[in-house]
Amino acid sequence: MSRTFRRLPLALAFAAVLAAGLPVAASDAVAPASAVNATAGSAVDAAGLDAAALAAAAQLRDTAMAGSGAFAVVESLTTEVGPRLAGTEADARAVAWAEAKFRELGFDEVYLEPVTFNVWWRGHERAAVVGAFAQPLVLTALGGSIGTDGPLQAEVVAFPSLEALQAAPEGSLAGKIAFVNYRMERFRDGHGYSPASRIRGAGASEAAKKGAVALLIRSVGTDRDRLPHTGVMRYADGVARIPAAALSNPDADQLQRLVDRGAPVRVELDIAAETRGEYTSHNVIGEIRGRELPDEVVVIGGHLDSWDLGTGAIDDASGVGITMAAGRLIGQLPQRPRRTVRVIAFANEESGLFGGKAYAAARAAEDRIGDHQLVAESDFGAGRVYALRGGTEPAARPVLERIGAVLAPIGVAYESEGGGPGPDVSPIAALGAPWGQLAQDGTDYFDWHHTANDTLDKVEPAALDQQVAAYAVMAFLAAETTVDFGTIPVTPPAPSAPVKAN
Repeated sequence: MSRTFRRLPLALAFAAVLAAGLPVAASDAVAPASAVNATAGSAVDAAGLDAAALAAAAQLRDTAMAGSGAFAVVESLTTEVGPRLAGTEADARAVAWAEAKFRELGFDEVYLEPVTFNVWWRGHERAAVVGAFAQPLVLTALGGSIGTDGPLQAEVVAFPSLEALQAAPEGSLAGKIAFVNYRMERFRDGHGYSPASRIRGAGASEAAKKGAVALLIRSVGTDRDRLPHTGVMRYADGVARIPAAALSNPDADQLQRLVDRGAPVRVELDIAAETRGEYTSHNVIGEIRGRELPDEVVVIGGHLDSWDLGTGAIDDASGVGITMAAGRLIGQLPQRPRRTVRVIAFANEESGLFGGKAYAAARAAEDRIGDHQLVAESDFGAGRVYALRGGTEPAARPVLERIGAVLAPIGVAYESEGGGPGPDVSPIAALGAPWGQLAQDGTDYFDWHHTANDTLDKVEPAALDQQVAAYAVMAFLAAETTVDFGTIPVTPPAPSAPVKAN
């Protein structure tokens, strides 16, 4: 049964303190103007926190910054399991790995919840220009694409954008391959991903409406490596299904140069992708149980699956490692937080947020959406956190300000506007659960995202430690405060920029 939403009296004292006698550094004593001074073991401030709680949060931060152990978790997952395509044998090994790792890290409770979905399989993939300028092309099938059912050869028609493809006359691409050559722009917050990923998601059906027999796109990535970026695509109902693949950025440039020469360019594709039926994987959940309100939860997590090209180090072994390590540090405090901290390794984010949707649906069916004090996900690589944002009731703003004050010494600023929930927590946020966002520097994230280059060498241990510090402080103080974060409107902002849905 869900909790009754309330705002507790802000003068309420804690029943106990977490770390009596822990000193508070001068930098940690700086609080927003809205805060009320408190002394250890006495009154709470406007954020519903006393000095002992803030001291414990500062200790979490400093311990994480000195070495959180997150890199070892990421190394273990990417080395012992490797690529983790949803629905494969590696998926099952990843679930077993996560369950064992939660237990090894000392979580109070560890359990699995089923997540069912259709399995997509890549198979072989080849492409080449044929004719006078014959040469191979480097590409990869998009997740969810059908295959070509043997070699398929057709003339290429190039478009600079999805809008240009949509504007093409009906039937104008009959028997041809549509090529959408839109380059993603690089930004720290990754907002160039949304327009580029729209092409990946919707392009095949838009091309099929014009009569095309296949779709090629420029990879959704900011690199110049000859490694293509995969990612999920969707077929619209009632529209013919055609194969869809992404060229590496250099190969997209090469194909465009050939088209620009004016003569017809023909490409041969041979893609063996297919969907193979249903599979049941699992969300893997570890909990640090709350001492006073164990049924109320703060959720943090990352997704356990990855695409099959790389080892999924930045997407999203890093998120799994960061949040597991944060939960472990909270569990090592002298006393558990008031509420439960729940860490989730979500199943099959890449093909459509299946783990997040299953988690939200299960809580909605049990009327437990209101149990969620805050939900957040780390799914934007291994870059450092630079901002804290949140979607909560106004009463929780002083808590977010306090969290920001504790995180300020490690370069994290509280921003009262903007942001949005992470991909796998967006389904439950859409049902009213308050969300938090720790915005990461993603300047180079899309150089490696969804490619064979997503490997452990892209992960900087010190950057992971800073992220663990941020997640541990946010989760702990949200779990410890006397302030109830309430609910949010059921139409929250879109998943945090970039719209990294998959």
